[in-house]
Amino acid sequence: MEAITPIEGMSFGCDPELFIVDSKGNPVSPEEFLPGTKTEPYKVNKGAIQVDGMAAEFNIDPANTFEDFNGNINAVMESLRDMVPSKYSFAIQPSIHFSKEVFDNASAGAKELGCTPDFNAWRGEVNSPPDPSNDPYMRCAGGHVHIGWTNDESVSNIQHVMNCSDLVKQLDWYVGLWSLTKDKDTLRRNLYGKAGACRIKPYGVEYRTLSNFWLKDEETRLELWNRMNTAINRMKDVFMPDWSKKKVNYNFTHRVIHSIDSGVIDKNIAHFFTSFPISQVSIVKIDNTK
Repeated sequence: MEAITPIEGMSFGCDPELFIVDSKGNPVSPEEFLPGTKTEPYKVNKGAIQVDGMAAEFNIDPANTFEDFNGNINAVMESLRDMVPSKYSFAIQPSIHFSKEVFDNASAGAKELGCTPDFNAWRGEVNSPPDPSNDPYMRCAGGHVHIGWTNDESVSNIQHVMNCSDLVKQLDWYVGLWSLTKDKDTLRRNLYGKAGACRIKPYGVEYRTLSNFWLKDEETRLELWNRMNTAINRMKDVFMPDWSKKKVNYNFTHRVIHSIDSGVIDKNIAHFFTSFPISQVSIVKIDNTK
């Protein structure tokens, strides 16, 4: 699979999270190993590192090609690896349970769920904050991606919010539904990663639906890259919230939302759209006359 070349002026980043585990696979707090906080990330080659609650988080420098996107991830993960003693390894999974002992010994700040509520592009309102009380020792790891096309835009600018929201809706079709075929974790989905989850940014938008599943290997990173770029490239001719309605004379919005929120692809979406865009995006010719 070849990497799609982005539209000129587009940039891509990410801020995935992962867990640190001992030789038996038990998660430990990253506080004793890693520098950096959400307000002051620790700069490393090609990005930065920080502690995010009970998880390790990193971000990468913006990339304009897949080679740089993937290379930046590898470079920051190498720096992260150098900071953690060799007897520990990384667990790239959407959710994990800490032992009561490890959790109780962590700082008060680490125990807090660090993310402020995000925005729902479908509803046009702020999502409710997550409530971990039903499973207090479970923590989640996101794999958010950032897409940029502008600079210093006001996040309260209505047109900018609308542009970001439309792209996020498109990403739910091209990326969110596909992720359900790869990410079978349901625990994170109870708290995070709802359909349309995003943050409006001065440079563009942060798409927050994805977990960290795509981080594991280059092949999945490449598929994510191609899906993001296909979604952007086809905003005009195959904007799925509208095109899908024309294809079968039915509004699938609520089925897309329910699929992503529940983790199970709706049977009607699977019937009409399994080939495109769920299993294939870049090699399928679209008939725009339908």
